[in-house]
Amino acid sequence: MLMNEGRKLSPAKILLIDDEISIHTVVTAYLKAEGYEYQSAMDGPSGLAMARSFKPDIIILDVMLPGMDGIELLAHLRRESNVYVIMLTARSEETDKIVGLSVGADDYLTKPFSPRELMARIKAALRRLNPPPAATSETAMLNFAHVRIDPSARRVWVNNTLIDLTTVEFDLLLTLAQHHGRVLSREQLLEKVWGYDYYGDTRVVDVHIGHIRQKLGNNTWIETVRGVGYRFEDN
Repeated sequence: MLMNEGRKLSPAKILLIDDEISIHTVVTAYLKAEGYEYQSAMDGPSGLAMARSFKPDIIILDVMLPGMDGIELLAHLRRESNVYVIMLTARSEETDKIVGLSVGADDYLTKPFSPRELMARIKAALRRLNPPPAATSETAMLNFAHVRIDPSARRVWVNNTLIDLTTVEFDLLLTLAQHHGRVLSREQLLEKVWGYDYYGDTRVVDVHIGHIRQKLGNNTWIETVRGVGYRFEDN
């Protein structure tokens, strides 16, 4: 997978932070086969240092790490960067999933997981991070009463104040805004924003919607439609 850097094409950069040798062996073999540039770390402190020096496009981050757990590491990352993070959690630890998403993970997989599914999620994330040129109608500025969205520059303003959103948060808000006044189910949002058949917990949508609401000022522009999903209204 290649990422655009002006006119130059270069391999996407993936960082794996996990303390299990078997996962390193399998995942790095898949990353190499896909042509990605990759680095790996086996504990929290070295993983954080690697993230700062390597500057990856995507980080695959385990929750349980020696030295500094994945939740703490992610909190450090989010103070510095909006890098896309796929968190790995134990199947039985539901709390880790929700806490990880609350701290700022973009997606998660539960162990044991299929390496092919991980690669599919990486490819879907890279398509969003490096989208092809879109039609003019898809990049036109969206202007509402309080919110202004520039799809091409991936910027959002609330009452002329620039708001900092992660990749997933921006894509969620943009998707809702492009369907202004219409209700989108959680499943529809998972398909449109995460970009693949998502078999995970739909609470991933709820957590990211909560983040967007906080950043927009806890307004009522994103409405919850009980039992269905969400609707964007800013008239």
